[in-house]
Order: sequence, then C-alpha cells, then structure tokens
Amino acid sequence: MIKLSQKHLQTIRTHAESTYPDECCGLILGYVANDRKTVVEVRPTENAWNTEAAQFGGERTTESKRRQYAIAPQVMLKIQKEARDRSLDIISIFHSHPDHPAIPSECVGVAPRRHRLYAWQGYSYIIVSVQNGKAGELQSWSLDDHHQFQAEAIENIK
Repeated sequence: MIKLSQKHLQTIRTHAESTYPDECCGLILGYVANDRKTVVEVRPTENAWNTEAAQFGGERTTESKRRQYAIAPQVMLKIQKEARDRSLDIISIFHSHPDHPAIPSECVGVAPRRHRLYAWQGYSYIIVSVQNGKAGELQSWSLDDHHQFQAEAIENIK
C-alpha cells in the first residue's frame, strides 16, 4: 500500500497535464514502515527519454517521449542524495500514459515485456492516465517476486 495526500496526487496530475501529449515522470520521496509506503514529497522531473534513449537501446523520434520516459541518471542520483540527507528514500516513480489507461504498458501491448527489466522491486510505480490533456485515473503498481506487475492499494492521507 502507498499513502499519498490530495496535494501529492494533485502535483502528479498537474505535471502530467503540463507535459501532455508527452509522458511525464518523476520521483516520490518518503519512507516505508510495516509494508506501507508513506509519501512525504513528490518531485516532478523532466522526461529525458530522447537524451537517454541511446543508453537504453531505445529509439529517438519525435513520438518516442509520447510512449516512453526516462529520468536522467544524474537527476536520480541528486534527488536520492537529497532524500538521504533528510532520512527519506525514493519509494516510487510516477509517469503518465497520454491517451492510454493507467496500467502498465505491457498490459495493453504498447511496450515489450523486456521493459520490466528497468523496473525494481520495492518501488511503487504510479501511472496517471491523461485523456485529451486532462488527468484522470491514477493507479499504483508494484513488482511481485516473479517480476510481474500487481495492483497496489492507494490510501489518501491528510
């Protein structure tokens, strides 16, 4: 389970709408206690797919950021250090699905299953669907012991 406030959810939705029709992405800082992840801060980041694509073996086209995302390694390390300095961890990665459901891409045939190799157990993967520029359904996913995505409950906190 992951616990987020309305403010955190709104930050994710606003970032997703601002990058439409491209995918947005970002990191979520917090802590884990008793198998529950509690969000402290949402950190929107730039979708660096076209910059980082060569390193991931991906294509670089004008359409690629509409169906894929990457967080630049130097951004990930900087935020990880900032989190550690505050006794927090990166507990989740979020991104949007422009004009697609808020489910892992492999479930709708958009991305090959090998993309799960870039996902890590222990993290929550929050996906927000953005239909025609408006953020809608938001779901969280985590990887099980067989490296399969499973739905994860979201609890709203105040």
